[in-house]
Amino acid sequence: MATAELAAPVPEARGDVLIRIALGTTATFVVTAFGAVLFGSIRGVAVVVAVVMFFTGIAAFFIAYFRAVARSRTEVLGVGGIYFLSGSAPLRVRVALLGSLALQTVVAMVTASLRPFSSLAYGMLVPMFGVGVAGLWGAFHGRYPTRPEESASVPDDD
Repeated sequence: MATAELAAPVPEARGDVLIRIALGTTATFVVTAFGAVLFGSIRGVAVVVAVVMFFTGIAAFFIAYFRAVARSRTEVLGVGGIYFLSGSAPLRVRVALLGSLALQTVVAMVTASLRPFSSLAYGMLVPMFGVGVAGLWGAFHGRYPTRPEESASVPDDD
């Protein structure tokens, strides 16, 4: 019986899909950005990847914002907890998502500086994707303190 319990599939942890998306798209960006530095013929592909990641990041940012607004009725949320996972996410999630954001930022800066005045400057838009995905995780899966109930009565003056 113990063997059957060990062989049973482990349920997916909350938000792991977002982590895989963040890591996969970051890897795609790294490959296309550095590929565009080495081979000018694929700069168009790098631009498409960067622009798609940027607009997807904007959409993710606003979805996270509206979800956080809805949650704020019953919980105390902050911008740092939502978009930068401060105090709202486990260490492994913060490392994966904020590490992905950091890598996107560094790769964008390095590749744009290696080929200045080129289409690689579009890579500077990519970190918006990292912020948006971290925001989605924080807004949907983050843990926040419960908002205290407001008192219906006015306190007496002593």
